[in-house]
Amino acid sequence: MKPVAIFRHTATEGPGYIATFLAERNIPVELIKIDEGALAPRDPRQFSGLVFMGGPMSVNDDLKWIPSSLALIWKAVASDIPVLGHCLGGQLMAKALGGTVTKNPVKEIGWGEASVLDNDNAREWFGDEQKTFTAFHWHGETFTIPEGTTRILESAYCPNQAFAMGKHLGMQCHVEMTEEMVRTWCDIGSDEIAENPGAAVQTPEIMQQELTQRVKALNAVADKLYSRWLQGVVIK
Repeated sequence: MKPVAIFRHTATEGPGYIATFLAERNIPVELIKIDEGALAPRDPRQFSGLVFMGGPMSVNDDLKWIPSSLALIWKAVASDIPVLGHCLGGQLMAKALGGTVTKNPVKEIGWGEASVLDNDNAREWFGDEQKTFTAFHWHGETFTIPEGTTRILESAYCPNQAFAMGKHLGMQCHVEMTEEMVRTWCDIGSDEIAENPGAAVQTPEIMQQELTQRVKALNAVADKLYSRWLQGVVIK
């Protein structure tokens, strides 16, 4: 089968758990390192699916790779190739599909409850039983819900946590986290945490409490979402 393309925008925000998920299912992956100068290909049809990871930049920044990534997402959706976005990746999807990305009222950093909305699209992705879960957050911006897509997830500090359209899913939160990623982000993000005190921002110490159990529970939610997304990937 054609590989799933995973777009990395910074070295510390790599594929994480989705790499494990795909490897366990023998799905070939091509990691495209935008942070090392790689550009998004023009034709999404060389891949069976596209996965966009997070990053500290804004989709509104004047970076040479952003227009090509937006164009690729639009072409992929038009070509019925499934797209999956995490945080910055979800913001790229939102902008490519006609939405906007602006500053969130507060920075949202750390573990926090996310609520699954009561609509058919949300149940399709999360199942009938999943009403809430503890997501991992690290963002200062938020997206609007593009026309033609459905909002399926919210949190107390950011109402637009995820949207879906057919086989495509864009998320503001992070479900791809591993224990190592949480520890690394706490280390390199300590100044950002200190500069943004508030109820929506946790300390590194709190974020790393019961870390093994929290990540395991998050992986279980990711399994649902990734399995649903994989249904749209053509496996031959």
